[in-house]
Amino acid sequence: MSNSENKQNSSEEKPTKSNGNSLSNDLLSNLNELKTVFSYPTNNALKIRHLFLPLYNQNITVLYIEGTVDIHLIDTTILEPLFTKSDGPLPNIDFVSLLMTTILPTADAKLISTVNEVQQSLVNGNTVILVDNEACAISVGTVKFENRSVSEPSTETTIIGPKAAFNESAAINRSLLRKQIRNPDFLCDTVTIGKQSEQQISIMYLKNIADSHIIEDIKKRLKKIETDSILTLSQVEQYIEERSYSLIPSTLMTERPDRAASFILEGHIVLIMENSPTALIAPTTFWSFFHTVEDQYLRMPYGNFLRIIRIAALFIALLLPALYIAVTTFHTGMIPTDLMLAIAATRERIPFPVIVEIIIMEVSFEILREAGVRVPSTLGPTIGIVGALILGQAAVEANLVSPILVVIVALTGLSSFTIPDVSLNIAIRMLRFVFLFVASLFGFIGIAVVAAFLTAYLVSMKSFGVPFFAPLSPHYPSSKDLVMRPPIWKQWIRPQSMSPKQKVRAPKPKGDGNNDEN
Repeated sequence: MSNSENKQNSSEEKPTKSNGNSLSNDLLSNLNELKTVFSYPTNNALKIRHLFLPLYNQNITVLYIEGTVDIHLIDTTILEPLFTKSDGPLPNIDFVSLLMTTILPTADAKLISTVNEVQQSLVNGNTVILVDNEACAISVGTVKFENRSVSEPSTETTIIGPKAAFNESAAINRSLLRKQIRNPDFLCDTVTIGKQSEQQISIMYLKNIADSHIIEDIKKRLKKIETDSILTLSQVEQYIEERSYSLIPSTLMTERPDRAASFILEGHIVLIMENSPTALIAPTTFWSFFHTVEDQYLRMPYGNFLRIIRIAALFIALLLPALYIAVTTFHTGMIPTDLMLAIAATRERIPFPVIVEIIIMEVSFEILREAGVRVPSTLGPTIGIVGALILGQAAVEANLVSPILVVIVALTGLSSFTIPDVSLNIAIRMLRFVFLFVASLFGFIGIAVVAAFLTAYLVSMKSFGVPFFAPLSPHYPSSKDLVMRPPIWKQWIRPQSMSPKQKVRAPKPKGDGNNDEN
């Protein structure tokens, strides 16, 4: 091949120059423009190294931002190869093409041609090489942000199953998901949001399962976000959720890679973002908020027993104080006489009506709960336990509340801790106060009316076009993994409310699944 052909081929590999702030052939001019962009030397985080390469008779400048790169990687993959003489003859091509094809051993290198691309590459933790007399630059992947190591989940703990949790590194989180799903159809699209922070959102899904309309809907909502800064996925959730003023969440957050992977395999989409130790799952249904990943790891009877406990605890956390008010205020005839007399005796010296008693205790419990979260972790449990004991005992001795009410509020508070999802937990605690007030005014009728309105509201909700109460209302074929789950070998069909491209995950089981051959 002739030299002219080599030069022609190498020039075709270079990025085409844009009409905007393209790099010029003058290294000094490019460098001065970048110094202005990064406010250098006021911003001393930008590191600049001017180098002359005698082996190639070439001037270059290496740039990176301190604290975002791996210095050892720069030395071994960039500087050392540049100053090491090649054993064999070098190909007869221009210097930039020589760097890309022969000198730089790393695979994570690409050509860029504009100041904006250089700027974005630097802030993302890459190292940029400017070459004199070349209207382009080379971006080399040397990113190394400080991150926590992979640790155990803090809120979604399990006895059986993996102990790994997401951390603040998007690359590590994507790796944890790919460890669970090793499939060439497992894709990762990227959307950049935030004019100042320019954060990248990774949209992860299985191309051969997830519904294309849902994927496009999520991308469309992400691209419509117009703001200077997005710092966490929790903020992204507030931009793309269905109803911003709704107490009930329409998306699900999880810190467990195995749980996120299980949703992806059913056709859901998972969002990953830098600095967020959780993944955002969309769409979601009402039933997902009561499930834990351990339900599938345990044998069917054990998992269903725990689900029954959680469902019962949900109703206790939501309705028990309201039922107590309704019974003791409006429907005393429903209580056995001896029990009613015992309750009346405990309230004989209480100066407040029942609703005031409960509000005093509920607000006190919420304050204790918040204090336990905000104080240092070593003191949190102590404050919660000691505070509850001291306040409860003192309130009873001061005749501010009755002893039975302390038991009711304590049982209500403990029941709320069994709700797996944090957002739904807060929603239930807020709705409890609504039921308290209507019960104090209308008794059982008020509770029934609010419960009916709440059910109708849940049925009317949608999450990215998927009915929130599906597959129960409206009915869709599914594996019937709702309140109770069938044996795992019977969960052969994916939830059709998600419109998955592959309707089933396994062949339809035959018989009762008994493996006994006798």
